[in-house]
Formats: sequence, C-alpha cells, structure tokens
Amino acid sequence: MATIKVKQIGSPIRRTQDQRATLIGLGLNKMHRVSELQDSPEVRGMIRKVQHLVAIVD
Repeated sequence: MATIKVKQIGSPIRRTQDQRATLIGLGLNKMHRVSELQDSPEVRGMIRKVQHLVAIVD
C-alpha cells in the first residue's frame, strides 16, 4: 500500500484539544517532526482536519 509523509509545520499551542489529539494520532507532536503513514481515507481525513498545521513532504 502507498505511504504518505507528513511534516508538522505549525505549533499546537492555543489549538483545540481535538486538533492536538489529531496531531498525536498522526505521530506528530513537536515542530518539524516527520511521520510516514499509510495512505488511507482515514489518514487523509485527519490531515485535512489539521491542514493548517501540517504539510505533505515528497
């Protein structure tokens, strides 16, 4: 299955608890951390929820 790399570019400070939990679910909780995940609709939805805090890395 395909994978997708996600990098955290925004801080979770002053963000809602559900956005913080989504970042942790993606394996991100510190700035500039990169996580490699399986490309699934569930992961895409989590990325969309915090799209202002993450970037997709090639």
